[in-house]
Amino acid sequence: MATSVWKGHLTFGLISIPVRMSAAARGERISFNQLHKECHSRLKQPLFCPVCNRNVERSEIVKGYEHEKDQYVLFSEEELDKIEPPSARVMEILEFVKLDEMDPLYFDSSYFITPEDAGVKAYQLLMKAMEESGYGAIAKLTMHQREHIVIIRPGKKGMTLHTMFYSSEIRAAESVLTDKVELKDQEKKLAEQLIQSLAAPFEPQKYRDEFQENVRTMIAAKLKGQEVTEVAQPHMAPVIDLMEALKKSLAEKQAPAASSAAPLGKKPPTRALQPVPVVQKKAGKKAAG
Repeated sequence: MATSVWKGHLTFGLISIPVRMSAAARGERISFNQLHKECHSRLKQPLFCPVCNRNVERSEIVKGYEHEKDQYVLFSEEELDKIEPPSARVMEILEFVKLDEMDPLYFDSSYFITPEDAGVKAYQLLMKAMEESGYGAIAKLTMHQREHIVIIRPGKKGMTLHTMFYSSEIRAAESVLTDKVELKDQEKKLAEQLIQSLAAPFEPQKYRDEFQENVRTMIAAKLKGQEVTEVAQPHMAPVIDLMEALKKSLAEKQAPAASSAAPLGKKPPTRALQPVPVVQKKAGKKAAG
């Protein structure tokens, strides 16, 4: 079972559903440690007090808000718990909104909502009602010392929750003078045809992080003392004639040769970089983490 990040009750009207939340996704990326160039030892970042001139333990830490330069108001965890709003334990649905009216720009993190045994029927009722009506639920939730506005929506196997940015957190987009640009009917038609030629069902498993794959390949190559292949970069030519570029793009997609093209993600042969030997620790030093 996934680790719960929040437990409480989801309520709408007089119905109360005991639920728990768990993270719906997590980023996967390779991380590097910082090493000392001279001895290749892993560097540490201790919590250091410049006044006491010593490292401090985490048990000695308190939270403080700097209201003036070097002047702090101190808070304990107990004091912060006292001011938690009701949404710390009860997630009350404030209103229902049409999901197709929601701008994904407001979505932040995603979570799964799972009912406790006592709330399975009410949970199923709410999920099915939202699924058939096309509505999502707006609620408030306090988690990690912040009150979030959230959207709850039905999924294939259960309800999902997305924390949202507040409108004050959304940055204004740079103005683009699109109303002064004239588009020809033929240009729009060709653009729509190009979209249709690239149209496909949404299958997220098809997509992958090529940079992370290349990093793993590079690590394996260095461990074996092998050469590292340089990835070919596309040459981007400026578009001078939009109509001509659209016609050529469409012709390339419709060409019979496209079916015999190399598989997606396959890299052509390119020149290799000089091999880099694996860094070996100096004798007597602790191995890098």
